[in-house]
Amino acid sequence: MIVDFRRNTPALPPLTIMNSTVPTVESFRFLGTTISQDLKWDTHIDSIIKKAQQRLYFLRQLRKFNLPQELLTHFYSAVIESVLCTSITVWFGSATKSDIGRLQRMVWTAERTIGAPLPTLQELYTSRVRKRALKITLDPSHPGHLLFDLLPSRRRYRAATIRTARHKNSFIPQAIYLLNS
Repeated sequence: MIVDFRRNTPALPPLTIMNSTVPTVESFRFLGTTISQDLKWDTHIDSIIKKAQQRLYFLRQLRKFNLPQELLTHFYSAVIESVLCTSITVWFGSATKSDIGRLQRMVWTAERTIGAPLPTLQELYTSRVRKRALKITLDPSHPGHLLFDLLPSRRRYRAATIRTARHKNSFIPQAIYLLNS
């Protein structure tokens, strides 16, 4: 897969490894996350929605058996929310509003089925980014540790210079913003 955002992309020669040509693909599934060459997340979100819909069926079946709300909420957290939040710190910041809305509708459907309030995707994303950023700041051996630079006051982190929306919506600027707030 070739990720290249230049306006005039040059024709690249085919890649060969041990006399065999490696095919170029437009998307690739890596550790359960579908990455496309334009770094858009619609194919990944489509697969998340499909998995969540399949699991919502089981939630409805459990509701028919009159399980208590607490058990239904635990089932949702373990089975559906875990699917919705798989690698959320990677894709949520640059997902489109319509894709996030489609995912949030899955949460609302589960909310109606359970009959209890559930955390929104934005809340889940915020908590996971903050938790991951804190782990990085506390681990000096982490490759991203140096990206979290404290100001002389030692209370806030230095915000990086951002030139593009793609960079603004990526993990590090979002994490710095959440740690400073």
